[in-house]
Amino acid sequence: MTTTGGNPIADNQNSMTAGARGPLLMQDYQLLEKLAHQNRERIPERTVHAKGTAAYGTLTITHDITKYSRAGVFKPGAKTEALLRFSTVAGERGAADAERDVRGFALKFYTEAGNWDLVGNNTPVFFVRDPIKFPDFIHTQKRHPKTNLRSNTAAWDFWSLSPESLHQVTILMSDRGLPKSLRHVNGYGSHTYSFINVKNERFWVKFHFKTMQGIQFMTNEEAEAVVAKDRESSQRDLFEAIARGEFPRWKFQVQIMPEKDAETYRWNPFDLTKVWPHKDYPLIDVGELELNRNPENYFAEVEQSAFSPSNIVSGIGFSPDKMLQARIFSYADAHRYRIGTHYEMLPVNRPKVPVHNYHADGPMRSDAPRGSDAYYEPNSFGGPAQNKSFAEPPLRISGDAGRYDHREGNDDYTQPGDLFRLMTAEQQQRLFKNIAAAMAGVPEEIVQRQLVHFHKADPRYADGAAKALGLKNSAAGK
Repeated sequence: MTTTGGNPIADNQNSMTAGARGPLLMQDYQLLEKLAHQNRERIPERTVHAKGTAAYGTLTITHDITKYSRAGVFKPGAKTEALLRFSTVAGERGAADAERDVRGFALKFYTEAGNWDLVGNNTPVFFVRDPIKFPDFIHTQKRHPKTNLRSNTAAWDFWSLSPESLHQVTILMSDRGLPKSLRHVNGYGSHTYSFINVKNERFWVKFHFKTMQGIQFMTNEEAEAVVAKDRESSQRDLFEAIARGEFPRWKFQVQIMPEKDAETYRWNPFDLTKVWPHKDYPLIDVGELELNRNPENYFAEVEQSAFSPSNIVSGIGFSPDKMLQARIFSYADAHRYRIGTHYEMLPVNRPKVPVHNYHADGPMRSDAPRGSDAYYEPNSFGGPAQNKSFAEPPLRISGDAGRYDHREGNDDYTQPGDLFRLMTAEQQQRLFKNIAAAMAGVPEEIVQRQLVHFHKADPRYADGAAKALGLKNSAAGK
């Protein structure tokens, strides 16, 4: 046994004192090291998606989409190691797994061209479309600053004042808002990304991972019984399934939109609160994702795992999606704060390919680069240099800089209404019941404001929710 400096330890059972009953000595380095290390054993938990679990697997490409993307990860037959971290959005690290919440579905692909991260959820849409509202939304999901309790009032107040949230709220309050296990959820890239092919043509793309285990859910009552016995139900289920060789799989599909279509499509294709209906842009099969290996150390491989949409490879690009644009910065910045400057040097985050850049010094610099005159760029000494062959085609942008009302012309209620109408009568009844449970303690003024949004999506939506709440739907007379 040694100290972290490699020095042998003679006694790890007794502190060094001045006599058997005397005070401690400052020279007892092993005591100080152990206490100091314990104080630092917990890195700050994630502000969002704090509770999670992960597993390694393989993405196998079974269909040819190379006419859309030049990315090597999509070559037919290609197999790429992946890490998938599931999570909940609102709860802290100690929260129960079986709670009604969106599930994070974050993927890291260790490709031959560097890491590709796809940071998504088990829903194809989100609550907000403008990133300036994201911190406000997350505040409503966290604890009240005075009571330190979760607040139904805060959540519904925000949602009722943010009509764009209705699509995601409808999904959250439906059966899919409380999955039976992580093996029984779909995953979505949610944002719109771009593909670039060998001809340097751009296509818009959405990513889908459809569970091959089937969608399964719990009722609120069933979840309450699970939480009473096991707060780590989702983590336990995933870990034990993989341990016994029952590897979960997802069908990997994409939707493709020609670049010019975005200019005339009936909805803004870069709006995170909207989907592209499959009848307009059908799902295209790409491959299969399988999870087949559990991490060996939760802290090193799950808690320190870091995903960011800034990690892309040649052939995959971004889009004008406002939420995506903000997350390109905010995710990596969160990791620099939470884990450290060189968080991507950690084994779980490190690419499988060599990394060449001019980043210098800072906390967590774990390598010892050889001395070189090429420590800046451009230089005359042969350091890494740019390669223009990886450039993307120009993205056409026009318009005057300003703060445009993102709700104007976008909150048409069609998609949440369509989702409601797709539900069976039994599914609708469970939706109403879940809404009523989630609105417990919410002032009637806020409830009635939300009923107006339900009514605009479909009058039966508002009527059913009002009945479950024991209220009159005042929106019916408007």
